Amino acid sequence: MAYHTPIYLFLFLPLTIVCYALCPQKHRCKVLLIFSYLFFYSVSRKLLFYLVGATVLTHYVGVWLETLHRDYKEKVKKGLEAEEKKALKAAYVRKERLVLLFGIVILVGCLAYLKYYNFYAVNANVFLNQKGIGGFRFNIKNIMVPVGISFYTLQSIGYMIDVYRGTIPAERGLGRIALFLGFFPQIMEGPICRYGETAKQLYEGNPITGKNLTFGCQRIIWGLFKKLVIADRLNALVKTVFDAYGNYSGAVIVVAAISYTIQLYMEFSGAIDIVIGSGEIFGVRMPENFRQPFFSRNASEFWRRWHISLGAWFRDYIFYPVSMSGPMKKWNKWGRKHVGEYLTKIVLTVVALFPVWFCNGLWHGANWTYLFYGMYYFVIISLENILEPATEWTLAKLKVEKDKRVYHGLQIAKTLVIIFIGEMFFRAVSMEAGMGMFSRIFKDFGISQLWDGTLLTLGMDKMDFAAVFAGTVIVLIVDVLKEKGVAIRETIAAKKLPVRWAFYYTMIFAVIIFGAYGVGYVPVDLIYAGF
Repeated sequence: MAYHTPIYLFLFLPLTIVCYALCPQKHRCKVLLIFSYLFFYSVSRKLLFYLVGATVLTHYVGVWLETLHRDYKEKVKKGLEAEEKKALKAAYVRKERLVLLFGIVILVGCLAYLKYYNFYAVNANVFLNQKGIGGFRFNIKNIMVPVGISFYTLQSIGYMIDVYRGTIPAERGLGRIALFLGFFPQIMEGPICRYGETAKQLYEGNPITGKNLTFGCQRIIWGLFKKLVIADRLNALVKTVFDAYGNYSGAVIVVAAISYTIQLYMEFSGAIDIVIGSGEIFGVRMPENFRQPFFSRNASEFWRRWHISLGAWFRDYIFYPVSMSGPMKKWNKWGRKHVGEYLTKIVLTVVALFPVWFCNGLWHGANWTYLFYGMYYFVIISLENILEPATEWTLAKLKVEKDKRVYHGLQIAKTLVIIFIGEMFFRAVSMEAGMGMFSRIFKDFGISQLWDGTLLTLGMDKMDFAAVFAGTVIVLIVDVLKEKGVAIRETIAAKKLPVRWAFYYTMIFAVIIFGAYGVGYVPVDLIYAGF
């Protein structure tokens, strides 16, 4: 049961809405929890055990940390001497760090074993064979991974760190932690929520209002349009070329790389639209995960607009802690005196960026292509920071007006090239395939395959291309309006009843008529659900 399937849209979600609306307000959070666990069980069956285990651990560690905070404050009130107070604080800081480390190690350990054990085992066996140690081998295991483990693990860790920092108080109710981690719209694809963002809304049990229902359904239909009309139609072309890239020229590979980028955006952002719309029906407003990413002028801005909740998580829980760590503070102090502010800042930034992008690549899955993807953006963003002064100097010398549309357009074009290359390696079946596709673009571009009928042998006919093109233009127009600050949903909701419903019916029938489903189409699973 995925978010775009009929069983979710026409059975599970409506049944949840009815039960939620009929239940007294104080018990509505229980309804959401029951249906959230039913949703998780329908997808992962007995692997629900891992979600329950993570929930109990997260709750226990949070309460433990809160208890240590309280004990320390009570002892400080007894009027200790300065030295005693300092020693007491140091002792409690050590205890709290150990408790936090205990929780993180268990969560990350489970994630590493379930998701990455076979990756480690395969590569370790290759290494041992190369070193002539063939007698010892790691066994390859048939491991089932529960859906959403990468998402709820990060939410759990974020919650524990926030309690440790004193940003939020520990939640005493186990059921509330369970709902925060397992809320069914977010468990499969995110966004990665913070406790302070959604917890209160989940527990309040606010009534389903006409506005929330309308806006939620708007968002769901829009997500289905992006997923079914555009992303799923592109899947055949993308799969055909990436699985047998040697049969196609570099020009076709470029088309496939661009198509995959569009597919991934339409599918992931479309699924997030369905997720946010589902939550909005119940009065739960989850954070946005996309903000018109293809209007970015550099790679750094792209990642502030793409998968926003993941980027923000890495920023707050990895980048900032590394950049503010003891060794980095010492480097900052020493470097400013001996090597200058520029080099000091660059070293600090690069050192803090490396674990961010290493973890970003690894987070997506156990594959060298994902690690390469993370390191690719680490190098690109590091170079942007390193070359910034030289770029500014060059632009000033050439008297380039940075606020002109032509310059903005060139920046966006450059960023799009970076994005397409990155997504090509991200989707490649292996590093060897990714390198092969990349080299083929330069060695055998061959534009003749763009008009000799080859494109129509890739699983899409003329009507498919027309539907994808028209759908992409519509999404682009909407993104342009949003980039200009137009409140599209509010504008539609403010129109008179006939106009509103004419628009709603147009979108519904667009999905029904032009959506890729039924006889002849292979159902396409949600891509990010696998991460």
